[in-house]
Amino acid sequence: MGSTRFSKSALVAATSALVLLPAGAAYAGSGPATPPSHSQKLAGSTAPSPKGNPASRLAQAAGVCDDAVPIGTRGLIKRGSETIASVKQFYSKKCNENYGYVWVWESFRKTAAPYDITTGVYSYSDDSVHAAKAWKATKQQEFWTDGANTVDHCTSGVGSLRPAGSPHSLQAYSEKRC
Repeated sequence: MGSTRFSKSALVAATSALVLLPAGAAYAGSGPATPPSHSQKLAGSTAPSPKGNPASRLAQAAGVCDDAVPIGTRGLIKRGSETIASVKQFYSKKCNENYGYVWVWESFRKTAAPYDITTGVYSYSDDSVHAAKAWKATKQQEFWTDGANTVDHCTSGVGSLRPAGSPHSLQAYSEKRC
């Protein structure tokens, strides 16, 4: 008898809850996302991003052209099995330049002592690193090179991170692009 009373109470509670929900209501995550309008895309964010944002403050300080897009597959800087940073290469059609980019992963950055970073654009055509930049004892997350005049070369973005207390740097490079 007690189980019947419980079943009736549960049924009444569930039915009452359903009555409170309006028919056809949409809830967060319940349907496809509305694509951003053209004006929303143009507004753009200036926030730094793991994907790389050429409109960020540090990208603009390095002179990265606003049409720069990532090219090739990113490289991953690892310490053992832990990924600690991403390395990418960007290309600007408007400025006819390539850029190196390093993003330090938050999981590493939040507990690490200041580290050293280098980044650049490696040219397979002349076996050298162009637009190389270095930062010593930093906790910064986003790193951009200046523009490299290497569009007519086969290139990769290159980067290294030397954790504090380590005698050597860990490095990676993005996919070769020609």
